[in-house]
Amino acid sequence: MAVLALLNTYPLVVSQNMVFRSKQTTMQSSVSVMVSALSGLDVLTEKNVVQAMSVAEEAAVSRVLVTDAAGKVLYDDRETGSAVGDYALYTEIVQALEGNDAFHSVYRDGAFRSRAASPVVYRGQIIGAVYAYEYDTEQAVLLSGLQENLKRISLFTGLLVLIISMVLSKMISSRFRTLLSAIRIVREGNYSHRAAVGGRDEFAELAAEFNSLTDRLQVTETARRRFVADASHELKTPLASILLLSDSILQTGSMDGDTVREFVGDIRSESERLQRITEELLQLTKLDAGAPKQEQAVAVEEVVGRAGHMLRILAAEKGIRLETTCESGCLVWAAEDDLYQIVYNLTENGIKYNRPGGFVCIRLTASETQVVLTVEDDGIGIPAGDLPKVFDRFYRVDKARSRAAGGTGLGLAIVRDTAVRYGGTVAAARREGGGTVFTVVFPAWKEEERTS
Repeated sequence: MAVLALLNTYPLVVSQNMVFRSKQTTMQSSVSVMVSALSGLDVLTEKNVVQAMSVAEEAAVSRVLVTDAAGKVLYDDRETGSAVGDYALYTEIVQALEGNDAFHSVYRDGAFRSRAASPVVYRGQIIGAVYAYEYDTEQAVLLSGLQENLKRISLFTGLLVLIISMVLSKMISSRFRTLLSAIRIVREGNYSHRAAVGGRDEFAELAAEFNSLTDRLQVTETARRRFVADASHELKTPLASILLLSDSILQTGSMDGDTVREFVGDIRSESERLQRITEELLQLTKLDAGAPKQEQAVAVEEVVGRAGHMLRILAAEKGIRLETTCESGCLVWAAEDDLYQIVYNLTENGIKYNRPGGFVCIRLTASETQVVLTVEDDGIGIPAGDLPKVFDRFYRVDKARSRAAGGTGLGLAIVRDTAVRYGGTVAAARREGGGTVFTVVFPAWKEEERTS
């Protein structure tokens, strides 16, 4: 609307001003010619003015008046209704008799009405004035035609814009409704729903981002449900064992002391397993929540030494040889307890799932940019098809053997999530000759970074 209003006003105003300036130039030029014809007279009378005007060039105006110094009309070129002998005190004539050139033009009722006047001076004295009037309809018709054309253009443009706006509004509203409907469906829990918005514009990009978000939500929800189901199952197993053993003790009145002691020992074992699961679930929850920890530059070789010292007894009980090879100066920016948990879990797995006479080797190396922790064993190994899944929560290659070894299926998940938290990566591979190799890579931390 603002553009159309400007379209219907600005060209007309500019055109009118151009006509006004043209009228001013032409009429003042014509008046100047008539003033020159009268400037040789010492006094203006009806007779000498008529004679002087008869030899002057005919001006292209509608009416010409010549007055004396008092404003009395001495000459009027109008044949009927002549004003000779009357006093013409028009504004322009008054201004001319005061010694000023005057001009005024107005566009009204389909015509340009223009007036111009100039004084007639003889030896510095104003002896009269020349007044010219023009009534022009030709240029008014052109201006009126321009105005009508602008109205038609504005009407056509307005209708076209209205139609385009309605079409675009319908298209945009339809896409908005599609996205809004998709959001509402996903909000109700249907994470498999996708927003079908075609094209390559911003709406299509928004729909693509929305679909990507729902993909992640679906994956997260699937993982959450599986996690809840697995956690419930893992917690239910030791609880069921504890309940069964407790009922057996309570319902058997003549049970001997050795059997009771064996059952109580089993209850304790299941309770310890339940405690391990609970603690590891709590640790995973903290990792998911990104709980803040006291991070610092940690010398990983010291952490490896401490974890190796704690596990040597377990390794000796199972007949496993535990070896450590560490380079010095392996610094990582992390929480020391988290690094200890990584080394401990990987080494403990290598010991538990090994065979008598086997070995577990911990190697720690460093480069300019990385610190690499490798835990290698020659144990039972992991099938190639299970390698990509071993870091999933509650995933176990051999469920029966894992439970027998006291595993919860959460240790490797904790290792992966902890490594990722500190910008690291972890990978599992089969060892040539049997066994498994776990490799954890961390960004190296330099001493000079302390001051930067």
